[in-house]
Amino acid sequence: MTWSIIAKDDSTGQIGIAVATRFFAVGARVPFIVAGQGGIATQALVNPYYGIDGATLLRDGRHPHDIVQLLTSADPGRESRQIHILDRNGQIAAHTGRDCIDWCGHLEGQGFSIAGNMLAGPQVLNETANAFLAGSGLPLAQRLIAAMKAGEAAGGDKRGRQSAALLVHGKEEWSELDLRVDDHADPLAELERLESVSRRHWAVFRQFMPTRDNPAGVTDRATIDAGIAAAQANPT
Repeated sequence: MTWSIIAKDDSTGQIGIAVATRFFAVGARVPFIVAGQGGIATQALVNPYYGIDGATLLRDGRHPHDIVQLLTSADPGRESRQIHILDRNGQIAAHTGRDCIDWCGHLEGQGFSIAGNMLAGPQVLNETANAFLAGSGLPLAQRLIAAMKAGEAAGGDKRGRQSAALLVHGKEEWSELDLRVDDHADPLAELERLESVSRRHWAVFRQFMPTRDNPAGVTDRATIDAGIAAAQANPT
């Protein structure tokens, strides 16, 4: 049904999640990130409270293994659920219920976690991981998309394609990037296009937004417009 990758970038402090599926609006239910704490992906026959309650437990400093145990033990439907968690320290935990549809499973590495169900086979996770590792020189958002595209090329969701999403947080509570492709013939390609568009405007604009350290942000429109114009003149 779905596969996702959660990863952290130690050089920037970012935590990101990318996900794709043959289902409508996957970004509305699967990815949850607590800034500075970690990320959660809840999937298969999705239980959104795994993300909602899991985020509270991450804020409380609970270990991912404890969070998974607490969430699944309280859920009579746990054998139809899949969840994986990566915290800010790189600690990982996952659960794939025995009633999740093959192929289903989980893979973890240094600073990343990948899980999926109803996939073409284990090669989907393996190739997602290989591409993520190979993209170490890329910004986190681009690296996550490249990893997901490699997983799709290896078979992806065995039912086909419909939606994809990308969520990235830095140290602020608001997201640095929150992109959703809810219904598309080639959702990962569209997600990649949107990420490219974001670098020409949004990635610059967000630098002027209020932060906890600078509650006013930058409000001078000439400064903001000049920054955006410079980025558009020198695209990355």
